[in-house]
Amino acid sequence: MTDSRNEAALLGPAEVRALAAELGVKPTKQLGQNFVHDANTVRRIVVAAGVGPEDIALEVGPGLGSLTLALLDVVAAVIAVEIDPVLAQRLPTTVADRAPALADRLTVVEADALRVRSEDLNAAPTALVANLPYNVAVPVLLHLLAELPSIRTSLVMVQAEVADRLAAPPGSRTYGVPSVKAGFFGTVKRAGAVGRQVFWPVPQVESGLVRVERYSDPPWPTDEAHRKRVFAVVDAAFAQRRKTLRAALAGWAGSTTESERRLLAADIDPSARGETLDTAAFVRLAATT
Repeated sequence: MTDSRNEAALLGPAEVRALAAELGVKPTKQLGQNFVHDANTVRRIVVAAGVGPEDIALEVGPGLGSLTLALLDVVAAVIAVEIDPVLAQRLPTTVADRAPALADRLTVVEADALRVRSEDLNAAPTALVANLPYNVAVPVLLHLLAELPSIRTSLVMVQAEVADRLAAPPGSRTYGVPSVKAGFFGTVKRAGAVGRQVFWPVPQVESGLVRVERYSDPPWPTDEAHRKRVFAVVDAAFAQRRKTLRAALAGWAGSTTESERRLLAADIDPSARGETLDTAAFVRLAATT
């Protein structure tokens, strides 16, 4: 933890509303904006992320800076990706006002997180810590995990239902495409719940924390070409999840006969359904020819 003389003055409900009023910001559903205004919550997120002085944290959608300030207290640097130009331009000033000794740790990138590339960043982030925009949370998470292999750990806040899907085990009701694809990159676990009242405006949904620990020694190739092959099989398997894999994968394989042959080659029961397979099984299946 930073020397107490350098600690950031975190934002509370009054400060969040005052900043929003100053900027003329009205949170929009289109951008998935719900601003956290509880200091204890952002501290808990930082602790759950397990980041420290050696980390460079990537934050997506910093908004008014609540989580940004808490991260700056702990990590070596924060790269904040913000799509809203008004918020992106104001964030350095907020940090300079409330954490002047830590201001040089912040870099703001005005961009859409779904289009961010490694070359857009001034350093290679080691951790993703973010309150993700709920309307694009899964695509953003998967894009960043794929684009930025330097990210060793991710702690993201998402809609509780999405958190359940991401961390669901094979065979469970909520297991599906997000579960399999997140599991391609690492181990995925729920890391807690977040109440509605810590946000402004108060969202209509519950929120949850998800932690992804990237495989230190990946059990399969993670290059783009291989990932796309695996993900194509996953998408096909769950597009008609009530069907057996023999039938659901007929389009992908070319015919039901060919899908059955490939399933057997991957040691998978052709009468099984997609929700029963773990990520490793989809990787095996993608490797069949």
